[in-house]
Amino acid sequence: MKTLLHHTTFRGRLLTGAVLSGMLLSCRQETVVYPEKKEIIETVYASGKITAENEYSRFALCNGTILQKLVKDGDSVHKGQLLYVISNDAAKERAHAASNSYQVAAINLSGRSPLLNELRLALQNAEVKFRNDSLNYHRWKNLWSHDIGTRSNLDNAYSAYQVSLNEKERAVQQYQSLLNEMQVSHSNAQSQLAAARQDLQEYFIRSNCDGIVYQTLKEVGEAVHTSEAVALLGDHHRVIRLAIDQQDINKVKKGQLVLLQMDVTGTTIHEALITHIYPVMNEADQTFRADAAFKVPPVQPFIHSSIEANVIVQRKSNALVLPRKALVGADSLWIQHNGEKRKIGIRTGIATLENVEVLAGVKETTPVLLSPEAQ
Repeated sequence: MKTLLHHTTFRGRLLTGAVLSGMLLSCRQETVVYPEKKEIIETVYASGKITAENEYSRFALCNGTILQKLVKDGDSVHKGQLLYVISNDAAKERAHAASNSYQVAAINLSGRSPLLNELRLALQNAEVKFRNDSLNYHRWKNLWSHDIGTRSNLDNAYSAYQVSLNEKERAVQQYQSLLNEMQVSHSNAQSQLAAARQDLQEYFIRSNCDGIVYQTLKEVGEAVHTSEAVALLGDHHRVIRLAIDQQDINKVKKGQLVLLQMDVTGTTIHEALITHIYPVMNEADQTFRADAAFKVPPVQPFIHSSIEANVIVQRKSNALVLPRKALVGADSLWIQHNGEKRKIGIRTGIATLENVEVLAGVKETTPVLLSPEAQ
């Protein structure tokens, strides 16, 4: 049985004190003990493990072969740092093709676009011709209003004016249609390039945050598949994840002291404080989760080590204490009174596996009887 301190037992639910003053006299096979003033401590037992704060697994987002492994177990990393590179020749080609398509679309939309420049020039020519024909028509129209010129000249000027107007409107439509088409092509090429680059980035596995690489799961040359874990990472800070029985969870509060042992550190006692209590019960083992933080973290950054712990939920100095086996039922004792055996009622407080605090009913001088069955 592992122990924390002289009075601490991990295999039960409560932290026990030292046995009180022993047998002082014997009377008809019954032992007499006396209440004693001492410290009594009540604890709640918990088991669990050490985890990294914000612990997470990094998964592959594509299929391939590991080309580069750039970290090892225990390395400190920063957010965005490259961890693995997966074979990506096909993705590179797709990104290169998308980049070329985008460059062509960008040129076609710019001032260097041969198609747009051709239609822009045609539009400019149509506008010049329209202005000239418009001036000519309005000149003949003005002359005709003064009875100068012939009707034929006016009609010919009007016809030329209408043709120029139609040609200008058609040139505007052609130019605007091509411009819209180029803008759509440019937008599509930009989206395809972004998607290709994003796809390529999936072949480069990076850290999500500052922390430690606790475990790498793949080596160079090994195959990797989509959604397969390749590394376990987390913060430098560690969290003690405790499982506490549903019958005890109501006694546990934030800030309470935790005494714990880790399998990796043997009998060394570590101190921690309860930091968070989770409200949902694990139905599989009827426990609630509570987290605790080390007061002084262990030097080695071990995680997933099993632990056993006692949460100190109550402690009182100078309490009046009796062996728990002296109790008859929950609140009675047998005592000696004037040489006779008498059963009395008492009021109890903190109780451990071995001792119980007596709040009222006896004094330090009261002789209490233990039955032979209790000895």
